[in-house]
Amino acid sequence: MRIPELLLPAGSPHKLRVAIEYGADAVYCGVPRYSLRARENEFRLHNLGEAVEFVRSRGKKIYFTVNAIPRNSKVPGYLRYLKAMAELKPDGLIMADPGLIMITRDNFPDLPVHISVQTNTMNYAAVEFWRRIGAKRVILSREVTLAEVREIREKSPDIEIEVFVHGSICIAHSGRCFMSNYFKNRDANQGACNNACRDQYQIFLKNPEKEDAQMELISSDEGTFLMNSKDLRAIEFLDTLAAIGVDSIKVEGRTKNDYYAAMIARTYRRALDDIGEGKSFDRGLLTELDKVASRKYFSGFLTRGMEDRLPADELEFQNEEGNTRYQSHYYAGCVKRQDADGIAWFDLKTRLCEGDQIEVFFPGQFDSLITTVGRLWRQGTEYEVLSGGIGEIGMHIPFPVPENAFLARVIRTPVLA
Repeated sequence: MRIPELLLPAGSPHKLRVAIEYGADAVYCGVPRYSLRARENEFRLHNLGEAVEFVRSRGKKIYFTVNAIPRNSKVPGYLRYLKAMAELKPDGLIMADPGLIMITRDNFPDLPVHISVQTNTMNYAAVEFWRRIGAKRVILSREVTLAEVREIREKSPDIEIEVFVHGSICIAHSGRCFMSNYFKNRDANQGACNNACRDQYQIFLKNPEKEDAQMELISSDEGTFLMNSKDLRAIEFLDTLAAIGVDSIKVEGRTKNDYYAAMIARTYRRALDDIGEGKSFDRGLLTELDKVASRKYFSGFLTRGMEDRLPADELEFQNEEGNTRYQSHYYAGCVKRQDADGIAWFDLKTRLCEGDQIEVFFPGQFDSLITTVGRLWRQGTEYEVLSGGIGEIGMHIPFPVPENAFLARVIRTPVLA
């Protein structure tokens, strides 16, 4: 069975490096002007070359995102950006706007074009349309089911297919949402989405039986999240996607942190490697994904209509909160260096206290180690407890830890429900 490419997001040079070191086969990134990530995006034309050089040195692939839906004002300058990107010879451009695709095909016909999820491609006829205009790959809409992916693959054998398997999901039809524009004048289709659908809202209803008196709608102690989707997690179905013949599986999250990139890459890498070795799915990998913050997981539209064919525990997962019930770890830091005396230095991301349990994750390997927090060092002074956000601190770790090892404070031991 051919194993799909594992494609990770890269919102910064460091996230790009981490994604590759923790198991990604390819990464995607882009400059803000023509990308759907205009904020929290450290890439510019001048450092894309360094990104390509690093990825190439590891024998991996890199795709540039040109997936914004631009207004007239952005069209005249596109060719200049396109020429600069084409000179770097990326493995493909991820694109959505037909006009920019036309300009790209006219000027650089040999530059591979991947059709973005922003085009909402949901059927084999649309896939064939994109193939005829020269696209190399189509990224299917998140709204398709596994059965639909299979039919598309069968009817479209001559073009690459990519499917999202992990990350945030839009509450509109994949990406076509105007809430951010309405509330904050930040256009999601120009790369400035502020994720308004994930905010906490206080909702009131009118009671016509009590002279239209307002009644507050409360769904939980955490607030009312009428428009907030759970996060996509399809790691259980990678064997099905591989058997279908999907060419690439994609993770969302260019604005998420480096710890997210590392943990998702290492876990999906293990699942894909297990498929390659003929092993059945290891349900312990579900708990690995609970070491990252999420809005609780589900498999999105991929398993829609499969309720009568899912295992009982998986069906419960679809209908309720998920196989696992809580986040088990807090991101503590990414190691910059370790001194000869064992002191590892990192920027502290969460509160650490003497006696806390820390799990250490290593680039290039799946196995992790546990250690206990002792005294903490900051600016030459010892502490028993320090809070996140204060910058660089030191902590003794009784075994070697390389650069880009990740530290996470154990909140509780994860177990499958």
